Amino acid sequence: MIKLKDLTKKYISDEVETTAVNQINLEVKEGEFIAIMGPSGCGKSSLLNILGLLDSPNEGEYWFDNIEVATFSEKKRSKIRKGNVGFIFQSFNLIDELKVYENVELPLLYQKMPKEERKRRVEAVLEQMNIAHRSNHFPSQLSGGQQQRVAIARALVINPKLILADEPTGNLDSKNGEEVMELLSDLNNKGTTIVMVTHSNYDANYAHRIINLLDGKIITENIKEEHVA
Repeated sequence: MIKLKDLTKKYISDEVETTAVNQINLEVKEGEFIAIMGPSGCGKSSLLNILGLLDSPNEGEYWFDNIEVATFSEKKRSKIRKGNVGFIFQSFNLIDELKVYENVELPLLYQKMPKEERKRRVEAVLEQMNIAHRSNHFPSQLSGGQQQRVAIARALVINPKLILADEPTGNLDSKNGEEVMELLSDLNNKGTTIVMVTHSNYDANYAHRIINLLDGKIITENIKEEHVA
């Protein structure tokens, strides 16, 4: 599904050049669950932004679903992103003024999907996430664990090929964090490809493969025995 070749991302400010992603080579197969780890500032978020087509590299190749997208404009990246990539963030990123149902529906509005199809999809994914009983509540009326369930529902409603999760349990207590990781693991078992950035060894243990970054480079890669080809 994903293939990176010599991928590099540099940021230039006040004549200072910072290499956030440094010639990374990586493949992610359909149905894999990958955890990306490393200290703060090692390039995890920069890499995730490129994978999610929110940003583009300065150098190298990025093949997404057999399409080379590294040099695509924002408009082209957006078109692919809207129908293929779901995002889950540490801070949930729900819109406070919208109810749960409306938050989950939002990505489908961007796709200009007909109302009846939107309704069918939103109701189905809210049931799947066991949060349908809160559909008319605002995010502020939910617990942290419930808000993350809504965020996952919003990511899933487009039927994405890829889910990108950035510290998905970072703002949750251990019980709710474990529930979220079990949800992600279940989604992966049903075929969804997941790439997750995390500082948590516990969360990373759910992944098939753990990639460690340092100074924008992959320094180690660990594959669980049951996933060794």
